[in-house]
Formats: sequence, structure tokens, C-alpha cells
Amino acid sequence: MLPFQAHFYDGLTAGRHDVHVALNSDRVHLDISGDTLSPALHWPLQDLRALKGSADRDGLTLTRVAETDDEAPRDPARLVITDPAAIDWFHKTRPSLFKTDLRSGTFRKIATYAGAAVVAVLMMLFVILPALANSLAKILPIEREIAFGRHVTAQMERFMGASELGGLRCSSPEGDAAIAKMLTRLTENHDMHYDVEIHVFDHPMLNAFAAPGGQVVMMRGLIEEAERAEEVAGVLAHEIAHVENRDATRHALRATGSAGLLTMLIGDFTGAAAIALIGEHMLSASYTREAEGIADEFALEMLANADVDSNGFARFFDELGEHTHGVEIPSYLSTHPATGDRADKARAFAAQQSDTRPILNETEWQAMRSICDKSD
Repeated sequence: MLPFQAHFYDGLTAGRHDVHVALNSDRVHLDISGDTLSPALHWPLQDLRALKGSADRDGLTLTRVAETDDEAPRDPARLVITDPAAIDWFHKTRPSLFKTDLRSGTFRKIATYAGAAVVAVLMMLFVILPALANSLAKILPIEREIAFGRHVTAQMERFMGASELGGLRCSSPEGDAAIAKMLTRLTENHDMHYDVEIHVFDHPMLNAFAAPGGQVVMMRGLIEEAERAEEVAGVLAHEIAHVENRDATRHALRATGSAGLLTMLIGDFTGAAAIALIGEHMLSASYTREAEGIADEFALEMLANADVDSNGFARFFDELGEHTHGVEIPSYLSTHPATGDRADKARAFAAQQSDTRPILNETEWQAMRSICDKSD
């Protein structure tokens, strides 16, 4: 490499030094000298590094590895080279010129920070957001809760594949009347906080869920799977319990908060993540064991006050184990052992009932079962 002229900046002042650069006789150092640079510098070739953005053939800015407080240990001084022959020589002979150097312990520090970030996110998702959701559910005005619930229900319909609002909703005069009669029978002896609105979605899933503000959705598959109206009444009473206890509101607020947090983390500005997460939360209905137990007690009491045989509620649990064949169902209807315990509890409760009467007659029950049938 022939000697060449370059510009040198010490990184501490704004002054520029015109310098003469040559390869030292030991061939492992660069000698850098100039009239305004004192003393002369000797930079080891192995320590030379090119700054990012200066790796083209028209110019090259060099610095060197040095102990600093930065994560990338670099000397603040800079050597700016414009001589084409010198630039070409550095490209050909210094393979470590563009190496990335990190201080010792940097990866450990990164791993520590990443672990702390994960812990923070988990704390937000599973501790802070649930606590905040519980507090908000207590102070949220019912009018706003109803509006929130209708929005959640609309999101759920979109999540399940509806191309437009109302696209999945089933309705017929006779079917609507049968549902209204069932709801009236169940709630007439209760001091209700909400005017419950029941929607039937044309979907084969064996499922039902409660949304905030008195919104309850039942799937066509759930109604078709039931053999008696009392089975559907038991599920409906259970969902009404979640509405009255504001479990659905806490659940939706937590899902919304989780979706917002994940949206910030993954950069999803389309809202798809929010809709998907809220939908997953509503469909899974993964309430706490305590909330599920309270909802079961509420449902059995509601059935008893309405003179509805709770054997239907128990039978529904039993039948699901035989007919779902792996179809995903909400936690309170799943076929794990806890479901059998709930069925036994409902059956024991039914043994103490007397003077029960059908909640719907056969004509009304068939109207409910065919509510999603499309007329020609």
C-alpha cells in the first residue's frame, strides 16, 4: 500500500487535520502523522473498523476498536480516506474491517433485558390487566356497558366469518317468540340488572357466550344438539349468570386490554389482532373456577324459581361427551372430569325439585330448533 493523504478528526474537537498515512515497517500498524497532529498515531491494523454507511468505493471512514462505555467499543477518532487505491487495498486485505464488535457481557445484558420485558408483558397480561378490568367493570355505567356489549357482539360476528353485520343472525317470528318465552320464564322471578338480548348465530359450533351489557349469543349447533328445551334453558341461565355477575364485562375488558397491548408489541394497526383475541376470549369463556361455580349456582337457582327441570342442564353435559367428537366447546361445557362433577351436581339438585313444568311446548321447541332454517 502506497502512502496516501487523508483527513483526521480526533472526535473531541471540531478541527480537521490533513494527515499523511503509511504502513509501518512492521506491517501491522498504520502510521498517521501531520503538521497539526501531535503526537503521531500508530493504529494496529487488526483494530481498524469501517463506520457503517462508509463502505463504498468512493470514500471510507475508519475508526478503531477501543474500550468505551458504549455497547459498540469504538474510538471517537475518525480517519476519512478518499484515495481510491488505499480504499481498494483496505477492502482487499482487511476482512475484519466491517466486523461488528460488542462489549463483553452485551449478550447477557440483552438476554436480561429481554427476560425482563417478557416478565413485564406477562405481568401486564395476567396480573395488571385483570385487576384493572375488575375495577373498570365495577364503575362502568350500565348504558355504556350495553353499547360496549353490542360492539363486542358485532366483532364476534365478524370474527366468525360474517361479511356484514347481521349476516350470521338467525330470526323467525315463531323462533323469536319461543326464545322470548324462555327468557321471560327464566327471569320473571329475578330482579335483573339487565334487559337480556339473545342472539342466535348460524354456526355449527356447540357453543354459547355472554357479552357485556346483557348480550347473550347461542350457536345453531348448540340448539340443534339439545334434545329438550330444558337443556338450552340451563345453558342460557348459566350465560345470564355471567352477564348479571359482570363476568362478561371483566372478560371483554381484559381481552380488549390484552389486544391493545399485543397490537403495540406486534405493530398490527389493522385491528385484526384485537378482533381475533376478543373473539378467542369470548368463545373460550375461560372464566375462573370460582366464577364458573357461582354461575352454575345461579343457573340452578334460576331454573328452580322458574319450575324448570334441571335434569336438562345435567343431560346436556352428558350428551356433549358423546356427540362433540373433538369440537371445541367452552370450558364449562367441556368433557373433562369437572364437567361430570357439574352434571352430577345438577342431577342432585333436580332430585330435590318438584312440580316442574316444560319451559316450551313441542311446537315452540321445534320453532326454536328451526330458527336458522332458510325459507325458500
